[in-house]
Amino acid sequence: MGELADRLRREFDRYSPGGKLPSSRALVERFRVSPVTVSRALAQLAAEGLVVTRPGAGAFRARPPHPAATPAGDTSWQEIALSADGAADLVPRSVDASGVTVSLAAPPPGVIEFNGGYLHPSLQPERAMAAALARAGRRPGAWGRPPMEGLPELREWFARTVGGSVTAAEVLVSAGGQASLTTALRALAPPGAPVLVESPTYPGMLAIARSAGQRPVPVPVDPDGVKPELLADAFRATGARVFVCQPLFQNPTGAVLAADRRAEVLRIAREAGAFVVEDDFVRRLAHEDAGPLPRPLAADDPDGVVVHVGSLTKATSPSFRVSALAARGPVLERLRAIQVVDTFFVPRPLQEAALELVGSPAWPRHLRAVAAELRARRDAMTAALRLRLPELALPHVPSGGYHLWLRLPDGTDEGAFTAAALRAGVALTPGRPYFSAEPPAAHVRLSFAAVAGTAEITEGVRRLRTACDEVLPGNGVLPGNRSTRHP
Repeated sequence: MGELADRLRREFDRYSPGGKLPSSRALVERFRVSPVTVSRALAQLAAEGLVVTRPGAGAFRARPPHPAATPAGDTSWQEIALSADGAADLVPRSVDASGVTVSLAAPPPGVIEFNGGYLHPSLQPERAMAAALARAGRRPGAWGRPPMEGLPELREWFARTVGGSVTAAEVLVSAGGQASLTTALRALAPPGAPVLVESPTYPGMLAIARSAGQRPVPVPVDPDGVKPELLADAFRATGARVFVCQPLFQNPTGAVLAADRRAEVLRIAREAGAFVVEDDFVRRLAHEDAGPLPRPLAADDPDGVVVHVGSLTKATSPSFRVSALAARGPVLERLRAIQVVDTFFVPRPLQEAALELVGSPAWPRHLRAVAAELRARRDAMTAALRLRLPELALPHVPSGGYHLWLRLPDGTDEGAFTAAALRAGVALTPGRPYFSAEPPAAHVRLSFAAVAGTAEITEGVRRLRTACDEVLPGNGVLPGNRSTRHP
């Protein structure tokens, strides 16, 4: 009896609290003991509080007792401590991560993830990453301390991907794009300073600036990227020394900075004595029909205007946090110093794994497969939206990235639409967090990368029809055309 009880204890992790154990007959057959022995073993476990027996139903793993409530402490003092920025701070610092967490939080079971910011597991190169990590772990010195700037071979690879005259000596390996942007903004703008940003733009970057006490100042974009004349006006009006942009497949609009604007943006920044932070976050997520991509701005910048941020994360996995900062001139030393203070260095095994991955034959195969799949998903979502939700304006269909940016009809309550979508079984990203000032209209962003496939995209758009019928002005009926509702 004691031996059987011991064996059952060792297997308890197989069963969740409240889960049913095998029947007495199954235990008799499995352990080749008598029914009496099984009965006594279960009685022993019940006496220890590990098992609950219910006549006629069987034996169940006991749920852990609720711990006694401990008296709550008084943390009200922190409200004063966190608000007392002091006279030296021109702008109160706050940390609002809501615009970021909406794309990081996993939706409830059964909810279609149109809010995700990373590739679905089926699109991630899991086998190639696992093989790369295994090979990296066997490299001599793989678990030792790396150079603070990053492994020379990895810096060289990143320099080649930027192109132009950028060298490995001008590259720092960093721990993901978000960390790189944080380092760049801390290096280039003090608390209280204005920072020019695209409008709309990535909420995570706005959160970085605000948490550092900086003032994001919006500069509007159109399908050809930021408008140079408005950028020049913003530099003159604010005296800003930093402009943050995403010239390729901008988040959220998907815009690509037009060829005739690229040199103009650099010229305007140079004349203002300002830096351009280039967030090149999805260069490796171009769609199959994208055609040749424009070079990074940093490749055409001999004067050190551009601080370039490039990352492997979006094309691999949210946990594969390897990126690079590229800059030239004295700013490079400041970037390096801030990164060292913040993180020391990126773990060497991860850097070694990155080298193994991008140097393997699996890497170009993966990029080709993702390019084809993202195009198919984009086309499926675009077709479904035009069929079922013609009320939602889609001004630009991008040829890269992982999302679509939609304008809701005038008068739509963006928050009510987002809530209705969730009730219908779809998680999406509201547009408000993408604007640093009052938005011109209500928007939503729909991701097609985090779902399982095109069938789920079609089903998600079908569910959004229900949300539209619930909250859109006119109850989903286009003005002047009562026949345009779709089932």
